[in-house]
Amino acid sequence: MVKFAVVRNLHRQVVQELGRRIISGEWGAGQYLPREDALAESMNVSRTALREAMKVLSAKGLIESRQRSGTRVREEIHWNQLDSDVLAWRCESMPTESFIEKLVEMREVIEPSAAAAAARRRSDEQLLAIEAAYEGMAAADDLDAWAEADLAFHHAVLAATNNELMASLFSVIETALGTYFVLSARNAGNFKNALPQHYKVYEAIRRRHPEVAREAMSKMVSDSRNNIRKQRAVGKR
Repeated sequence: MVKFAVVRNLHRQVVQELGRRIISGEWGAGQYLPREDALAESMNVSRTALREAMKVLSAKGLIESRQRSGTRVREEIHWNQLDSDVLAWRCESMPTESFIEKLVEMREVIEPSAAAAAARRRSDEQLLAIEAAYEGMAAADDLDAWAEADLAFHHAVLAATNNELMASLFSVIETALGTYFVLSARNAGNFKNALPQHYKVYEAIRRRHPEVAREAMSKMVSDSRNNIRKQRAVGKR
């Protein structure tokens, strides 16, 4: 049992190391990875462990293997962008401006509709979860606590849609959203500036006003985007 756990952890470490190298651009699109024996030796792992890791990365769309020519990195368009590991690796290498814009676009499509659906369908218990997350944001005394409570707030709103397909999206994009919330709050000057807008979303859901909830969430996403844009504009001066 212990041996199996060690092997599994080693396999995971190899996947993580190779994935980070690809996502960070150390190995660019179209570039061939080092030969299997050389790569295994440089990472101090067996060729078997390396091959298993390669299968995982291939399933995530990051690489492709060809007979006689080797393994190369695929174009970004082929990556499984909603894979939790791929999202985590992108966030670790610091989200690019393009990635942040794409994440905002996804939020604009999903979250206002989720807030409206939550206002229509939420249960009393689900409303309490949204309220608890809001109170956690209000009580936060540092950026990490704020981001954690902010993430819980959006999770609770998605759960309150009672749409299992929509709610499941949270588990997929959780890492990216967490990074985004930290960036937005950090660039807002005072991370609690967004608290009133969160309250408007909560209150609209509490009162079962779908369109008010939709508009409040849309404004929240827009404000968050503007916070990051302003900071990036300052950084380019």
